[in-house]
Amino acid sequence: FSCREQPIFSTRAHVFQIDPATKRNWIPASKHALTVSYFYDATRNVYRIISVGGTKAIINSTITPNMTFTKTSQKFGQWADSRANTVYGLGFASEQHLSQFAEKFQEVKEAARLAREKSQDKTELTNPALNITSHQVLPSPIISSNGPGEDKLFRSQSADVEITTEKERLKKMLSEGSVSEVQWEAEFFSLQDNNNKLVAALHEANANVDQWKKQLAAYQEETESLRQRVAELESQGAHDSSSENNKEELNQTLEELELLIKAKDEEIQMLKSQKCSRWETEGEREETLQKLQELEARNAELERRLHLAEQTLAETLAEREKIQNEVTKVAEIMDVKIFELSEIRQGLAKLVES
Repeated sequence: FSCREQPIFSTRAHVFQIDPATKRNWIPASKHALTVSYFYDATRNVYRIISVGGTKAIINSTITPNMTFTKTSQKFGQWADSRANTVYGLGFASEQHLSQFAEKFQEVKEAARLAREKSQDKTELTNPALNITSHQVLPSPIISSNGPGEDKLFRSQSADVEITTEKERLKKMLSEGSVSEVQWEAEFFSLQDNNNKLVAALHEANANVDQWKKQLAAYQEETESLRQRVAELESQGAHDSSSENNKEELNQTLEELELLIKAKDEEIQMLKSQKCSRWETEGEREETLQKLQELEARNAELERRLHLAEQTLAETLAEREKIQNEVTKVAEIMDVKIFELSEIRQGLAKLVES
């Protein structure tokens, strides 16, 4: 890169130029966003805005103190270049990029103003010496219109033409060299920008891999705990199978108790109906009443046992239903975790492949 002209700020934007015919419509200078840079020429002490598309310099604008950058919208700005006889427009990706470019334009414009004032001060200081020198220079000889004078005039004009041609050729070479330098500079910034994006993407991918690894370890731990819970529930289910047999035994015992209670009720009714006719003496009556009380007490005990058996059966059924619900819920959770685990493994596999 050239040591004479160095970039001081670069950004990306869509470049436009005003339509020279209508002076109203914008003509896009490229299909995609380009790198737009501020350059400083330390030798000439000038600032330029340069943007290269392919091998062509789309923007080559020297900044002067009388230039003004105008924001026409939140993401678009423009400035007029009288030397190039055009108006440039830039469309940015965000309002922040536009503000940064506008602030840098103002800074460069102020620097150009200070540079011009400094140059004028130097010119004023050197003018007296130039005037003194000009008085010391001998006047040019008068060229005759005929004879050797005409030959001398012809040689002077030919030399001027050659000097002018050489100057034009040198300007063209310098312009082409400057465009190549700007193009290389733009490619360098583009490659540097792409490299920064790739590094940021790599860091983000590494962070995501670490996060997925932690999440995978957490899922594996949770899956292991769920498997242990399922094993416990299966053991409880095996215990429930034995409780099923107990339930059948309780049902059989309940049926036997109900039959016994029914038989005792019939016996009590028969005794009540026969107590007046069969026993006439007081002793027989007391014996019958005592037997009747014993039967009633036994009947109450059987009813209590029947109630306890029904309560136990209801609690067993409720506990069994609760365990079945827990088993179902744990199975559903395991299905979801296994599906998420498979997705994470697929994501890690894709990331490793990429």
